[in-house]
Amino acid sequence: MKLTRGRIALLVGLAGLLLLVAVVVSPLLLMSMPSFLSNGGTTVDCDDQAQVEEVSDSASSDIPDDYLELYKEYGKKIGVQWNILAAVGKRETDHGRSDLPGVKSGTNHAGAAGPMQFLISTWGGKARVPMSSTFNGYASDGDGDGVGDVYNPADAILGAAKMLKRNGAPENVRQALFVYNRAWWYVDQVEEIARKYAKSGEVKVPPQASEDCDEPLVEAAPSDVVAKILQFALAQRGKPYLWGGTGPDAFDCSGVIYAAYRSAGLSIPRTTFGQWPFGVKIKAGEEQPGDLVFFNSGPGTAPNNPGHVGLVVSKGKMLEARCRLCGPIKVTSYQARQNRVGFTRPLQNPAVLEQLKKLQNPAL
Repeated sequence: MKLTRGRIALLVGLAGLLLLVAVVVSPLLLMSMPSFLSNGGTTVDCDDQAQVEEVSDSASSDIPDDYLELYKEYGKKIGVQWNILAAVGKRETDHGRSDLPGVKSGTNHAGAAGPMQFLISTWGGKARVPMSSTFNGYASDGDGDGVGDVYNPADAILGAAKMLKRNGAPENVRQALFVYNRAWWYVDQVEEIARKYAKSGEVKVPPQASEDCDEPLVEAAPSDVVAKILQFALAQRGKPYLWGGTGPDAFDCSGVIYAAYRSAGLSIPRTTFGQWPFGVKIKAGEEQPGDLVFFNSGPGTAPNNPGHVGLVVSKGKMLEARCRLCGPIKVTSYQARQNRVGFTRPLQNPAVLEQLKKLQNPAL
């Protein structure tokens, strides 16, 4: 087609009109666009209550009522997805309904027992472990009778929740499932069952594990100094645990806290053993972001000499570098954690108060 001056003018006019329409309409399209399209395909609600996964019709019809309540109770208490717990129970023994060897008594050919199919060696060396004894395993007392019974659903499900938590759940649930039964086909099968059990059809990760929830935590900090500490600490999430590590690529539990305080211009002791007596003791319930929470955990530790520490980022939540096999640095719940010793506030240590004065007035 031959372009005359008239046709050229007409085309230029049409192009301008289309550009005008795009400028006017595009904001309207953006405003009406589903929110999941604006942040990479997912939405995150930072309200924990909004993240409680509802039970699907499939789960309600398939899971016995008593088992369902136990999955939900101990999933919430320990901090793992209840539908993952339920999927393990389904895959292992059909929620205790299987008549195969080892489910209700004895062991199967691999030495596993109970509704969640624990190896007796990982449970505590025997099927029924008195909780007053010293043992090295996942034996748990879910029904409060003083005994960890591998055949008891409450005990077994609580033990399974602890095992999944210990090995990376809820954030790295595939790793946790792989440790539970070392086969990726098993991991895939359990996740598929878990999706069917959830009303949303998903395996959700708690919001505290999402970077989308960092900003509210930082904004809620009680001071600018604490905001800097939290901002640094949260940015280390996902990095590996390394004993003695102080960054920048890996940290141990006290190392990431030490580095976070340094990022705000403050110096505190490097190790957990030094950090415990350093801060001013805070009563449980009065802790706030920037405080430290300690646990009687690890070799050579005691109730008055804790060996593990986390950084409080909000009420009930802490950032921690737990151990090499526990997955990467992450935000977890400290409320349900056993062996909690107490809280301290390093910002009230006299030496830190002097450092704060100098930061506020460098001329001093």
